[in-house]
Amino acid sequence: MTQPYSYWKMKLICINLAFLPFAASFSMPQGASSLIQTLVNDEKCFTTDQGAQTFADACATNIVYEDCFEPQPIVGRMNVAQHMKGKVDQRKGKGDFRLDRISDGKTACGFAWTWTCGDEEGLRGTTFVELNDRNEIQYVREIPEPIYKPGDLTLDLLKAVTEGAEPKVLPPLVEREPKEANDLVKYLFNEVQGRDVEESMKFFSESIRYRDFNYEDILKGKAEVQKFIEDFSFPGIEFRAQRFDDGILSTCFTWEVAVMDAPDTIKGISFYELDADTRQITYVRDVPESAIKPPILGKIARQLRPGLGTFQGVKIGSRPGGL
Repeated sequence: MTQPYSYWKMKLICINLAFLPFAASFSMPQGASSLIQTLVNDEKCFTTDQGAQTFADACATNIVYEDCFEPQPIVGRMNVAQHMKGKVDQRKGKGDFRLDRISDGKTACGFAWTWTCGDEEGLRGTTFVELNDRNEIQYVREIPEPIYKPGDLTLDLLKAVTEGAEPKVLPPLVEREPKEANDLVKYLFNEVQGRDVEESMKFFSESIRYRDFNYEDILKGKAEVQKFIEDFSFPGIEFRAQRFDDGILSTCFTWEVAVMDAPDTIKGISFYELDADTRQITYVRDVPESAIKPPILGKIARQLRPGLGTFQGVKIGSRPGGL
């Protein structure tokens, strides 16, 4: 039987509504930081099916989600919905997702997070999120901490493979004093990098806490941070900043490291916080991706302890702010 015109018109309307962004049924907060806090804390996007779908509904149709635990980026809203629900299923109803720190960016932001389960906390990581001009999530990069932290073995390996590399000739530096977090990291990594370390160090607080996830222990104070920066400053290794948020007192950006002329790079995310009065850097978190995806130890840990994502947890609250 042929259906009347009104039937097909209503059918078309329903189909179109199904593909509308979730703003039609949900009051989406404006700005990246506000949106992410709502999705993570209120909608529970990483631990509930409904929250996972709400996150996907907040995405652009052409969203690119670089989950660096996975071998390939997830592309498209429908695929991201499946991926987010897979994350929920993986936790098997065990544990929660704690947002530890978030930058105050509007067009993009980054946040530090921890998996918690009962009276323990486990896996930590950092995520960068970028919006399009319609306030939809168009890009995500997420990197969990490595289970095995190689420490100075990373430094020794990099020095070995770059032996004999010649330093690049750089143009003269025009010194300036940025006051906003996003502009400060742009200055440090697009202008100062590769030059005098002292110019970088004047922007760090004496009480700086620096977490590099290649190492087990956090760096404390300017002396330790300066040595760390000097240790990794040598020819043959190039740190390329990629995407920045627009945070004022805290900021997050994505990067890649190229070693000599190797075709592959290592991706990462950095999170910086400033003191509101001095505008000096008080906290840094760097996290690099694993060269193997999914990381073998990380995959086993998630299978054995889905609530924590690590082989052994620590007392909840023992790492304030995700330290």
